[in-house]
Formats: sequence, C-alpha cells, structure tokens
Amino acid sequence: MSKGEMFCMWRVCLLLLIHCLAQADAAFTCNSRQFKCGNGKCITRKWMCDGSDDCGDGTDELTATCEAKTCLITEFSCGDPMNQCVPVNWRCDGKADCVNGADEHGCAAKECMADEYRCSNGHCISASFVCDEDDDCSDGSDEASCPKRTCSAGAFQCNNTVCVPALWACDGDSDCADGSDEWPQNCAGRRPEKTPAPCGVHEFRCSNGECIHSSWRCDGGPDCHDRSDEVNCTRPTCLPDQFQCNDGSCIPGIRQCDKEYDCLDLSDELDCHKLNVCEGPAMFKCRSGECISMERVCNKERDCSDWSDEPFKECDKDECEDDNGGCSHTCSDLKIGYNCSCHAGYSLKMDKKTCEDIDECADPDTCSQICINLPGSYKCDCKDGYEIDPVTKTCKAESGTVPYLFFTNKHEVRKMTVDSSEYVCLIAGLKNVVALDLDMPGKTIFWSDLSLKKIYSSQMDMAGDSSHHRVVIGSEVEAPEGLAFDWIHGNIYWTDSTLQTISVATADGSKRKTLISEGLEKPRAITVDPLNNFMYWTDWGTKAKIEKSGLNGGDRVALVTDNILWPNGITLDIVNQRLYWVDSKMHTLSSIDVNGGMRHAHILNEEKLPHPLSLAVFEEKVFWTDVSNNMVMSANRLTGNNFTELVGNLDQPEDIVLYHDLKQPIGQNWCAESNSMNNGCEFLCLPAPLINQHSPKYTCACPDGMSLASDMKKCVTSPVAPPPETKTTTPGAKTAGAPTARATARATKRPLSATTTSSAPRVQPQDPDLSSTVSPQHPDVTAQANNRYAAMPKEAQSSHPVALYVVLPLMMMCLVVFGAALLWRHWRLKNTNTIHFDNPVYQKTTEDEVHICTNNSDGYVYPERQIVSLEEMDIA
Repeated sequence: MSKGEMFCMWRVCLLLLIHCLAQADAAFTCNSRQFKCGNGKCITRKWMCDGSDDCGDGTDELTATCEAKTCLITEFSCGDPMNQCVPVNWRCDGKADCVNGADEHGCAAKECMADEYRCSNGHCISASFVCDEDDDCSDGSDEASCPKRTCSAGAFQCNNTVCVPALWACDGDSDCADGSDEWPQNCAGRRPEKTPAPCGVHEFRCSNGECIHSSWRCDGGPDCHDRSDEVNCTRPTCLPDQFQCNDGSCIPGIRQCDKEYDCLDLSDELDCHKLNVCEGPAMFKCRSGECISMERVCNKERDCSDWSDEPFKECDKDECEDDNGGCSHTCSDLKIGYNCSCHAGYSLKMDKKTCEDIDECADPDTCSQICINLPGSYKCDCKDGYEIDPVTKTCKAESGTVPYLFFTNKHEVRKMTVDSSEYVCLIAGLKNVVALDLDMPGKTIFWSDLSLKKIYSSQMDMAGDSSHHRVVIGSEVEAPEGLAFDWIHGNIYWTDSTLQTISVATADGSKRKTLISEGLEKPRAITVDPLNNFMYWTDWGTKAKIEKSGLNGGDRVALVTDNILWPNGITLDIVNQRLYWVDSKMHTLSSIDVNGGMRHAHILNEEKLPHPLSLAVFEEKVFWTDVSNNMVMSANRLTGNNFTELVGNLDQPEDIVLYHDLKQPIGQNWCAESNSMNNGCEFLCLPAPLINQHSPKYTCACPDGMSLASDMKKCVTSPVAPPPETKTTTPGAKTAGAPTARATARATKRPLSATTTSSAPRVQPQDPDLSSTVSPQHPDVTAQANNRYAAMPKEAQSSHPVALYVVLPLMMMCLVVFGAALLWRHWRLKNTNTIHFDNPVYQKTTEDEVHICTNNSDGYVYPERQIVSLEEMDIA
C-alpha cells in the first residue's frame, strides 16, 4: 500500500470518527420539551415528578428537580411537594386533579340559571323536578316541605301523583310509571280497541305486549319488563350427575368448572378456584403424592414414602453459588433445588431461567389511550386534546369542559353533567321517546317516538319549545329503536326492528334510502364512524350478532356471533377504535376492536346490569341506562369497578348520549369536495368505507325502487322482471322457470357502488379481477337483454348417438399416447453420444452407448460457480 493510499485511508477514518462523535453529542442534546437526566438520557418533561423513575437514575424525581420545575402559561401549578402542572381549564371543574387538591381550593359556588333550583349541596336542577317525589338533588332538599301535588284540568293524575296529558289516558299505552292511566277502573266505557303488535312464531308475548324469544320463557331470568315470562313456571329437577344453573337449567356435571361457559347465566364457572394445599413456599409435594411441610425436607428423616424429601445429592447444596444458577435475575436456593425469579416488569421464559420483558401494552385496558412499553415497565400517554390526570393516571380532556349526558325518560329528554352538578329537563311532553343522537357541531338533537312512529329534530337551545320540533321521518317507519347521526356528511341512520331494515336520510329527511333489508331480524342500536366511514349495529334476533358495514351499506361483515344473546346498546370509542356493547340476557358489558378482535368482558354483574339498554363511553368511564332498575349508572371501564348511581327513580330510561366537543372530531366530507353539488350524484352521496388507500371515497345512491344509470351518478327506474309463465308439466318433466330466474337475476345484478336496497352478509370477498371485467350497462339495454334471454325457447336435446361419446374419448387417448412415445424417442436420440474405438487385442470395433444429459453445451459440464471473489461473501 502506497503512502498516498494510507494517508487517504486515515483521512476517511478521521472523518468517520468526527461524524460519530457529533452524532453521539447530538443524541445527548435534549430539546426544549425534554428533560436531561443525570445519565444523559432525554425524557419528555411531562414525565418529570410523576412518581416514577423514568431516567433510570432517579434524577427526574429528585426534590431539587421538582422544586425547579415551572409550568407553562396555559397550565396551573399544583405547588408543593411535586409542583405538578395541569391544564388551567381543570381549575375549579369540580374534580381534584392535583394530588394535593390545590386545583379545587378557593373555587366560587356554581351559579344556577333562572329556571333552575339550587340544592342544598350546591347542585342545580330543573325547577320542574322540585316536589316530583324524586330525590333529584341527591340530598333530598328538592323534596322537603312539598305540598300535595295537583294536576291541571287538561291532565290526568297517575296513582303516583305524576301528571300526564289527559289525551294519553286510556289510549292503550301505559304512560304512567305505575300503569294507572290504563287501569280498567279509570277507563270504564272508553278504553279503545288497540291491536297489539304481532309476535313471531318462535316468540313469547309478555303481558305488557312485548315480544321475547320463546326459549327465554321460564329460564329463571326475567326478560319482560313486567316479569310475566317467569310467572307460573316450574323449576326443573336435575339428576344427581347434573349441575343446576342459577336459572334452573341442567347441564352435565362434568361441564362445571371446565373453563367454558355452558349455563346461559355463566353460573357453571363461578367459585371454581380451588386452593392447592401443596402450593406455596411452606409446602412440599412428594413424588408419591403426599404433601408435607417444607421444614421436614432434608431433615435426615423419611417423611415421604418414596424418600423424595431426602435426595442425597441435593440436600445442603447451594446451586445459586455456581453462575447464579443460570438465572437471569434472582436465584433463590431451596432445600431441594433452586428457583429463578425476575424483577418487576419481567417474566420467566419457558426455560424457567431466562427473564424477558412483559408487554403490558398487550392488554387494551392497561392505559386509557396510548400505551408505551418500556423494558421492565410502561408509560401511558394521551392523544391530542387530552392530558394525563396526575391523580387517576388516565387521560382527561384538556378543555376542562364538563361533559353532559343526554338520556331519554319515556316522556322526556333529560340532560345532566357527569358530576351531577347540573340536572335539567331538556324536552318534556313526549309520548314515548326511545332513541336519541346529537349533531354536536350543528347544535341539533334528533330523537324517535315509538308510539307516534316518527323521527324528530330540533336545535338544542330551542328544544324545550314544541313549536320548534320538526319531523324528519314521518312515514314508512314502524319501530325506530336506534339512531345515529353522521356529523361530517350530514346524514342520519336508523334501525327498524319491525321492518327489519337499516335506512339513511339527509338531516332534513328530504332524501332517504333503505340501505340493508336482508339478513336482519331484530336490529336495535346503531353507531357510526364517519372518520373511517363505517357503521356498527346490534341484532338480538334468534342468532344474535353485532355487524359492521360501510356508511353506504357495502362491505358488510359480522363481528360478534358467539357468546351473545341480547345485545342492546352499542357505542364507539372513536379515540381507541373499540366498540362497547351491553347484553341484557348475559348481564355483561363487553368490548372488541373495530375488526372484531381482542374481545374483553369489562363487567359481569346481574345486580348492576339486570336489563341495560344503552351506553356511552368517555375518558375512563362508561355510562349506561337500565330499564329494570330505572337508573343511569357509571363505572370505570378499565377496571370494571367504581359503580356510581347517577340518577334513579326514572321511567323507562332507554337511550343515552354523551356530549363533548371531542366526541365528534372534525373530518373530511368527501361528498363536498368538488364544485358540483353532491359530487354530481343525482340523489344521495354516501361515504364509502376506507378499507385501504385505494378505496373509493364515496358512492352515489338512489331512492328505493330506482338504480344507478351507466354513469353511476344519475338514477333510473329499476327494471322489473316479467312474471314467469304458468305451464302445465307432467310429473318428472323439467321446467325452464328456475334457470330463467337465475339468468334474469344475474343480468339485472348491480355493482355494490349502486347501493342496492338489500345487503346480505358477505362470506367471501369478491375477486377484483372478475369484478373489473364487468362493465355497467344502461338499464334499458339490460332489461331488453333480460327479456330476450327469458323469452328464448328451451334448447332441444342432442340427437347424436350414444356410441359417439364412447369412441371420441378413446381416439383422443390413443393420439396422446402416440405423441408421448414420439417425443420420448426424439429426446433419447438427441441425448445419446456414440464413442467408437479400435480394440488392439481383438481388432474389432466396439460401440458403447454413453448417455450424457447435456446442458445446451457439448462435452464436459462444469459445476456452477459458487464464489467468484471475497466481495461476494457475507462476512460477519
């Protein structure tokens, strides 16, 4: 190597060294939002003085570090001892967020509105709640010193003194909570004849007119609101080898405690944990099966019948002295053998020696939003708009705005803060409100009335005045028990359990369409995700399920079909992309991710969830209504604990919605991207599900009875197939009706983007290569083609002799065999070399055939090259 080359090499090495040193120095240079630990590590300033050692050397939790910590101008300092910082909007919000409670010190009393009543505890309630025989203040002050209630001339007074409009009395609907408006003694001579809604063949009619599955009759759990399904029932007697569930049913005894639920009430898996008397460090189990105290091991006396408690080579030997026993972390010597254990945050691998990090983030409920797995520990973080609460360690909205709960109460829509500091009646005088949803950006409320069979809307600030109520859907609706509003695209979706449909309409109801009409039995609740353009709903039919589809009705798939009986309410945690639902038969509150994975049961409690109907999720809490105990309750969704009764003594509370700005984030309206109105769609523009980056953003849709034209924008009248002709056929003769019907169905089939009026559950995704070869046709042309195809006469049967079908295959087989023989002969001659040589002894010519399989070359074939140069080798 020349001197010039050596100098060049040293120059390159020097430059590389300088570059590495610069990078190392940059790695230990923290930015303004980070804290530099004593060991040079950089951590986010949010982790300073939070009670956990994030630096690894404890410098982020030193007293001097916390005393020097300063808060931003948008934050409130909690003061000593940790100088925690919380958003200034959390100051005086009614909940202590500082560990020392400093953010709630010196706060002024809450001011009540003119139409509200101040309770003795400082809460504000609607003035109409005073002296209504309900403790709405939670301290009883609204019911103190109340005179006897009287009703006006145009009202009917229920037996419980509640007043309802006189027109509601004796109309066939129980409007009083005690049903006294329909008692025979109060309706003598004027009770109207009202035909109750028919129940299905496999359903049981409750005394109050409800319909439930007939299999739920006399199953030990009341499913009718009036409990009539459990009247006059005989409890079965189980055999000696059977286990009796709490609901009275019998299952084989071997199925108890087999870690699988066999009873509908899950009682076969209760109290199954059995303490093994030989477990624990104080006990020793002999190989022969006896269980003795560890003190009797290695005491030079036989306590086990097989002498397994006195092994000669293991007693009085410390295996941990030799290389720590092979343990990664801690080795504990035992009287016989040794035991490896790990530090907190680690677990033993299969070899029982090596420790590996525990991924705490594998549990979706470890953190309320974002989980960061670290070696031996983890940290929780929050998404935009949220901050970690120093007290609860969960994510809380930065704005500090107290969320409101809107819920139905049969004749009312009520509104209250989640801390119960404000509780008012928003809409009164309704007949039977069951479903509810909000357009939070537009400050609009939507609700459905089951008795009037209509869907209404109103501005929130004017909702108390019935003159501002507007009918959105007033016809062709029977039982709208679920509502969901798409706040980005401005559409409302609803379920109808009687018509067995899911429909969509614009916010004003001027344009509507039935999206799904097949595969539904008893659709109930519905929720939407307009950021990703999906909707989700529950169906408590004979085969109960939770399903998902695009907001245009496409890409339909079932998410939950097992361990589900009566799914009612469903809601979407849009931040974490998880679905929560309640099951009124199983008395559970569960969740899954939006693709149907990572299922988790949060609450299993028949006392707290006797008959839940609806639920809402925000931050770390879940809220729900229950028509059995007539309450609104809350609990911690992460732990399933901290049950709180928010409101009691209600009258059939059904739907519940939580109001907060973060519940409906801003998104992109793909139907308003172009300059043309409705993106050129003649009728409806519906967002398409965002499955991947190539997915369409929207599809056009037409009203029921119409379909899309060839441009996929305009709507034309759907072609109607002619009725099949009636022909007289002899027994055993085949008819052409079935194939003609199938051919017509194939010819008139529309692509999914046309949003057909029915949708069946998808079993297999359609092959895109096949679907791309089908081009849309004009409906008129399609109809003509269909009619022409349907009118074609049936093809006559072939008159060729049967022998022809035997001779032709034999001739083809002979040709194939003959051709294969010729090919083999040609290959053999081509790959045969003949070597001639003279035998000097016998003076005769000998021919020897040598078969050489050539490789497109003559003579010797060299092996393929393995390594040409050292550069091609992978040197470690």
